[in-house]
Amino acid sequence: MLDGIKSASIIFNPVSGGGKSSRLKHLEEARKLLAASGIDADLRPTSAPGHAGEIAANEIAKGSQLIIACGGDGTLNEIVNGMPGSKVPIALLPAGTANILAKELRIPWNIPRAAALIPMGIPTRIALGAITTGDSSSNANTSNDSRRYFLVVAGAGADGALVHALDPSVKQRAGVLAYWMEGAKQLLRYKFPQFRVTTAQNNEIVATLVIVGRTKHYGGPFRITRGADLFANEFELAIFSSQSALRYLLYLPACWMGRLHRLKDVQFIKSNSLRCEGLRADPIYAQVDGEASESLPVTFSIVPDALTLIVPKHFHAQQGAR
Repeated sequence: MLDGIKSASIIFNPVSGGGKSSRLKHLEEARKLLAASGIDADLRPTSAPGHAGEIAANEIAKGSQLIIACGGDGTLNEIVNGMPGSKVPIALLPAGTANILAKELRIPWNIPRAAALIPMGIPTRIALGAITTGDSSSNANTSNDSRRYFLVVAGAGADGALVHALDPSVKQRAGVLAYWMEGAKQLLRYKFPQFRVTTAQNNEIVATLVIVGRTKHYGGPFRITRGADLFANEFELAIFSSQSALRYLLYLPACWMGRLHRLKDVQFIKSNSLRCEGLRADPIYAQVDGEASESLPVTFSIVPDALTLIVPKHFHAQQGAR
């Protein structure tokens, strides 16, 4: 339970997921539910890309005891990057185009119902993923300020290319459908260039896609890294090696049926860090939490004990039972 927490800041993106007109009404309902539990929550709307992280940092500096993210994966990623190392907890009200964390924690996609779960939630320290760019020598001396953190999933290769090519205005209008539309385009024109993946265990694998999972859910209806654990200090990596667009099309039903582990050209590895380096001059892109990141080379790493997440009581109990 959230003993001692009296103030909160609800950071929300007014246009996330198409900017539904009912969102403010639902957020006001959420405020009333929180107030009934003794938590005074203020609404803090974002006004531009990257603004959510600035708001989070400012609210924490002013003494807010709880940050509540209302938006999709992108809004949540911005907020997390605005509070690295903070002990102030973060809770979630699902909204936006997609929300992998909500699916993972079984939080209802209904703002008032999700808000009602917060006061009884369990503050839990978890690790974050981090991505750094550049060559190995520069990464060895990289400061924490140059890291970009991610909460649920990252990747390099084919999905990075998809996210990099996605038009934000189309995403805003079409939502999840925008990813499917761009995915269809990429299947026709993407060449699936190869790159080298080197894990902390010195495994070297030539890949065309690597999914860096902190969660079992990936996006939409898919669960790819089914052995990932948000509460463990490691990733589960799904490493794809095919250069065939047809083969990638066939991965979809295998993923839907949970049979990717049976395919010879897909490997699953647990690791707390990995490095991705292109084998040729072709640009190969990365993504973090569904947002475009830099081109290779990049390094993904685990940052232990990095964030206090409010975990719904029902989910926490199920985890304990396991």
